[in-house]
Amino acid sequence: MKRILILLTCLLSMSLAFAQSGRVECEDTCSHIHGIDLSHYQGNVFWETVGQTKMAYVYLKATEGGSRIDDKYKQNIDLAHRYGLKVGSYHFYRPNIPQETQLANFMTQCRPGDQDLIPMIDIETRSGLGKAEFRDSLFKFLNLVEKAYKQKPLVYTYTNFYNINLLGMLDNYKVMIAQYTRNEPVLNDHLDFIMWQYTGKGHLDGINGYVDKSRFMGRHKLREIRFRHH
Repeated sequence: MKRILILLTCLLSMSLAFAQSGRVECEDTCSHIHGIDLSHYQGNVFWETVGQTKMAYVYLKATEGGSRIDDKYKQNIDLAHRYGLKVGSYHFYRPNIPQETQLANFMTQCRPGDQDLIPMIDIETRSGLGKAEFRDSLFKFLNLVEKAYKQKPLVYTYTNFYNINLLGMLDNYKVMIAQYTRNEPVLNDHLDFIMWQYTGKGHLDGINGYVDKSRFMGRHKLREIRFRHH
C-alpha cells in the first residue's frame, strides 16, 4: 500500500510539472508580434532563456517621478541586448512633480545610444490634479521628451484612464493600451492604438512569477517604434 501511495504521488507530481511546462500562452496561438515589459519587481531575469522565446521586444522601467531609478535597469538593458531583444525604456510619470525634474531623472538612465525603441511614458494617475491641470502637466512633459530625444515618445495607459482623461488627445502619438481581457480594447473615440498589453499575469521561461505581455495590433509592426538615431 505504501509503495502504491508513493507511486501515485510521483505520477501526480509529474502530471503537474507537465501541465506547467505545457502551458499555452497567447504568443503560442497567433502570429502577432509579442513583447514584455518589466522592472525590478521581476527580480533576476534569465535573459539567455528569455532570448530563446517568441518575445521580440522588451520595455524596461528606467525611472519614476523625479528621483526614483529602477535598480535592475542597467543589468536588464545590458543583458537584454546581449541576448537579442529589441529594447526600449520607460518612465512612470507623476503629474504633480516638475516636468524638468522628471526629464532629468529619465535622461540619466535612458541614454539614446542604448535604445532600439522609442521612449515610453507610463501614464496611470492624475496624482490628485484636476483634469485640465493634469493634461497641461502631461503634454508639457511629452513635449520636453520629444525635444530631448528628437522623436515623440510612445504613450502607455489603460482603457478607462484614456476614456476619462485623454479622449481625443493622443491622435499624434503612438499608444499602447492596457486591458486585461480576452477581447481587444475598443476606445470611445476609436483611436488606432498600435499595441495592446493584454495581461499582467503572463508566464515566460526565464522569468520567475508574472510578467506583463503585449502585442502589436493588426497591421502595425515593430518598425513603427524604432528609435531614430540622429
